Amino acid sequence: MSSKSYELHPMGDDCILVQLGEGIDKDIHHRVQNLAKYLDEHPFPGFIEKVTSYQSVAIYFNPIIIRQHFPGSQNKSILQILDQLISEYITASENIELPPARTIEIPVLYGGEYGPDLGLVAEHNQLSEEEVIQIHNESQCLVYMIGFSPGFPYMGGLDERIHTPRRQSPRVKLPGRSVGIAGGQTGLYPQSSPGGWQIIGRTPLKMFNIDNPENPSVLQAGDNVRFVPITEAEYASLLEEEEDPLPWQ
Repeated sequence: MSSKSYELHPMGDDCILVQLGEGIDKDIHHRVQNLAKYLDEHPFPGFIEKVTSYQSVAIYFNPIIIRQHFPGSQNKSILQILDQLISEYITASENIELPPARTIEIPVLYGGEYGPDLGLVAEHNQLSEEEVIQIHNESQCLVYMIGFSPGFPYMGGLDERIHTPRRQSPRVKLPGRSVGIAGGQTGLYPQSSPGGWQIIGRTPLKMFNIDNPENPSVLQAGDNVRFVPITEAEYASLLEEEEDPLPWQ
């Protein structure tokens, strides 16, 4: 990172990436969320939308409108204009207050046909399956970003004792609502899809609802998540949609 505490990376003619740090880090996450919130509340002329990740904010804009609204811009490149503007936004965003983080409990049925990789995670870390479940439940998980597929939450905060590498060969198909581990992250597949994470369980909850256009994803960046173990009977009683008929592949 530069001494400016951020770096700009052009991503074509109408997008710029603002990198605010490196790695999975809560302080960087808060800077990302602060800048994103400030952009939403104070959109500059030409601003279209933003997309957040672990360490960065991608800002989409209309370069023609930016040229029209910033005096003296004809003597500067778009990158120079945005560099000055974003520097001001980052400074201003440091003083805003984010809303209190939500804590969301997600019930999970671990192991068996719902978590075929639970034994592998246990063996990799020289633990019992029961210990893996307990440690996963006790981990303070934070949703850093939503990506890969609609509603997929990338969560940090996983206890180091159950860190496990991704599968060497991703599965072609795995059922929706599967809960998995990849390295130091844990996540949840809202829909059936290919995937290379180690699957340790499944939630009965529907995590992405396309019929709710205002807020289709149950989880959002900034949420705290606590996983709660449940029994097969509890899973059946909580099931919010029909079981995914896809076999493990």
